[in-house]
Amino acid sequence: MLHSDTTIRVLLVDDDPMVVSGLRSILGNAEDIEVVGTASSGDEALDQVALHFPDLVLMDIQMPGIGGIEATRRLVNSARPPQVVALTSFDTDDHLIQALDAGAAGYLLKDIAPVDLSEALRKVMAGDPFLSPQSLRRLITQSRDNDARRAQQDAAGLMSTLTAKEREVAVLVTRGLLNREVAESLFLSEATVKTHLNRVMVKLDASSRVGVAVIVERSQLAR
Repeated sequence: MLHSDTTIRVLLVDDDPMVVSGLRSILGNAEDIEVVGTASSGDEALDQVALHFPDLVLMDIQMPGIGGIEATRRLVNSARPPQVVALTSFDTDDHLIQALDAGAAGYLLKDIAPVDLSEALRKVMAGDPFLSPQSLRRLITQSRDNDARRAQQDAAGLMSTLTAKEREVAVLVTRGLLNREVAESLFLSEATVKTHLNRVMVKLDASSRVGVAVIVERSQLAR
């Protein structure tokens, strides 16, 4: 293939010769992609990059030597860094996070369809990080879980500013009780409940009973 300014020069890195052969065959059908070399370990990948200066390295994660994660980290921090796309058979959170932390611009599974592989490399070279659909869904779910965990911790922090009696009032309000019912439940006067509730709203920065309920629910105190 004749090299042009629009050709994506790719280095394949995998310790399985069958995988390398399959990848070379797939990418060989793409007019705008040229495989300039191969490597079977992380150490060899560094040498081959210094020799060929590829635009993109398709990097297996688990290999002999320093391995794909460390090789990725070294490449993206080199003087002339290529884009690195992690390629793996193991779709796990640990591998995904480690690859992204190391600087990989993409994360693909080895069962990816040939047409999708070429398109993924094009997107990475265009500046669009690319994850396999399965990995992307899991990352989004994990992000949502982390957001929910942070919200719970923030709400719990606000709830910790309340006195024991104020917490009791807040929980009962969250359960839908009126001030009169809260007063009866806690053997307090309704005026005292109103005072406690006002203090609760100030401490939780809540403008209504609904706002109080939201924070109590997020803190999981009512459960």
